Amino acid sequence: MAVVSTPATLEQAPPVLDNAEVLRIRNDFPVLDQLVNGRPLVYLDSGATSQNPLSVIEAEQEFYEQRNAAVHRGAHHLAVEATEAFEDARQTVADFIGVDYAETIWTSNATEGLNLISYTLSTAALWSAQGRGDAALKELALHPGDEIVVTEMEHHANLIPWQELAFRTGATLRYIPIDDAGSLRMDEAAAIIGPRTKVLAFTHASNVLGTINPVRELVALARAAGALVVLDACQSAPHMPLDVKDLDVDFAVFSGHKMLAPTGIGVLYGKQELLDVLPPFLTGGSMITTVTMERAEYLPAPQRFEAGTQRISQAVALAAAVNYLTETGLDRIHRWEAELGERMVSGLESLPGIRVLGPAAGKERIGLAAFDVEGVHAHDVGQFLDSRGIAVRVGHHCAQPLHRRLGLTATTRASAYLYNTTDDVDRFLDAVSGVRAYFGA
Repeated sequence: MAVVSTPATLEQAPPVLDNAEVLRIRNDFPVLDQLVNGRPLVYLDSGATSQNPLSVIEAEQEFYEQRNAAVHRGAHHLAVEATEAFEDARQTVADFIGVDYAETIWTSNATEGLNLISYTLSTAALWSAQGRGDAALKELALHPGDEIVVTEMEHHANLIPWQELAFRTGATLRYIPIDDAGSLRMDEAAAIIGPRTKVLAFTHASNVLGTINPVRELVALARAAGALVVLDACQSAPHMPLDVKDLDVDFAVFSGHKMLAPTGIGVLYGKQELLDVLPPFLTGGSMITTVTMERAEYLPAPQRFEAGTQRISQAVALAAAVNYLTETGLDRIHRWEAELGERMVSGLESLPGIRVLGPAAGKERIGLAAFDVEGVHAHDVGQFLDSRGIAVRVGHHCAQPLHRRLGLTATTRASAYLYNTTDDVDRFLDAVSGVRAYFGA
């Protein structure tokens, strides 16, 4: 007897995105409907900043038109509506990454979130020495002899804050190296992460290599050492399903502008028991309970880390972006981008004089490819592509140590998103095929 698919079955296995649906999705992004240097725009720089759908633009505009007011500070109608919209947005984002409402902190971007963690950890020892906080805070304090571990593929935002934390506390910074294929040396990770490790910070997916790191293996090593785990999810949260509770990380950060939202809004996740004992990062209004001329008492998270007027309209717009991604389907987006990434990498690898960084064609990666063109500087490659209406990123992508490890100073990076088609990738590959001839390399 034939098996008839039920609606529930169809919901469990949504169809993979295809070019026809992506073309419909593109209609939601007005900026993509333009000519650049006389040619239709091919936007392949979403790894730096994504574009915004109309629903996100309209959500922020509607907030300003209908309910613009300070949140948590007024009893009038607009203030109440603004506060509800602001906190509803927090709940939407918390649900998106599988965490509790009070574990979701608004920041300006992921960089601020990482600095928040590193700064509060550096002041933990000072607070404890002055009798502020409890035994749980004392356990978080870093001292000379302690170690902070990162990886060789980190974005500067997940490297420099830890360098500064080591400087402020006397701890030692160590890193897990990569192999020539752009994967972490997990054998060395097991030797590096040990009893002295207090913090392990690493990227979920590399913004240069496209490598997706083995989060569970790294977390297991950190747990065995009793170390905190900090996850940079900037290149994963926009592109694949993410449940940070399930991954069991202690902190995670990501930025709105890489996931269809405006600039100026980011998210820090932290386990509740950690957030409630850490000292505040910024201080001022809205994050206190009692203030005298001598001292202040602070609210628990999330308000504990949200001093001053917040990014209200941006938070509302981020929630709209999250809804857009959720309705489209993160699993579908991830599979489509994997297909585009494979198309990019295999196409680039077929061209003479092109070196692609990261996993080879056929290996798992996110939908981006950074590459070097023999004899042509990355900036020249980027300008050549721009003349043909193709937007890519050039430079070291805020990852100088990684480029140095690979013997390069700069690369060209193409990064796809849910609004890119296979035709976009093919136009990009066709243009790259003409770079060396154009420059006489």
